[in-house]
Amino acid sequence: MTNALAVSGLTKTYEDFHLDHVSFTVPSGSIVGLIGENGAGKSTTINAALGLIQKEDGVVSILGREELDGDIKEQIGVVFDGSNYPEILSPRKLNRVMKNIYRTWDEQTYFSLLKQFSLPSEKPIKQFSKGMKMKLAISAAFSHHSRLLILDEATSGLDPVIRDDILDMLLDFVQDEEHSILVSSHITSDLEKIADYIVFIHEGKVVFSKPKDELIEQYGILKCGAAQFDALDRSDIIAYRKMDYGWQILISDREGIQKKYPKAMVVPASIDEIMLLYVKGEK
Repeated sequence: MTNALAVSGLTKTYEDFHLDHVSFTVPSGSIVGLIGENGAGKSTTINAALGLIQKEDGVVSILGREELDGDIKEQIGVVFDGSNYPEILSPRKLNRVMKNIYRTWDEQTYFSLLKQFSLPSEKPIKQFSKGMKMKLAISAAFSHHSRLLILDEATSGLDPVIRDDILDMLLDFVQDEEHSILVSSHITSDLEKIADYIVFIHEGKVVFSKPKDELIEQYGILKCGAAQFDALDRSDIIAYRKMDYGWQILISDREGIQKKYPKAMVVPASIDEIMLLYVKGEK
């Protein structure tokens, strides 16, 4: 299987933050969700991978190339959280700019998406709400026949209906297995719907990179009292938290743990809960 994006040993140090040898891949034809709390290093990883900030160490390969030349840049669609374009422009004027930037710019697709998202083509972008700006950025990213989409918190600020429309578009985008997506989001329920893999970054390090189905189908939370907690095999525990009503223990083999501790209450874990226990739980 080829990778649309391969990140190996990516390192960047700031005064108060260290991105520490981050490695993961985005297989061709897949959607990879990048999760982590605010300040975990998600945006730094994306910026360093795109060459927007200088990395100290590591290798990044995009669409099989380590050199980010003009040809490769044409094939990457990027959407950042916040304003992506000069706010003095209207969407129609932005179209003229984009036609000069991208040889593959598809004007028909662009205006069709503006209509789909009910975006006024003549209104200055500075008068758009945050959600409207995000819809415009996504419309532009879809309009130059990108092979790799990189979205940084692209669904934040959007209502659930529009978010759902965009998630459907992302799923359609990867159907032919020639297109791939890396999407950073704190809305983990969105990633549960669409992602094939989840990469979890915490304090600048990759905690895990796993197929989403493995997380949803195999991981779980064991809930028990103090006596049962003391009797647990410590090798079964990934992380744990003391709650008012007892203990919550993150485990990676729900079925096996239920058989091993038949009297224990073992429930499925959402990606949110997995992340929370990794971050706030004790090891």
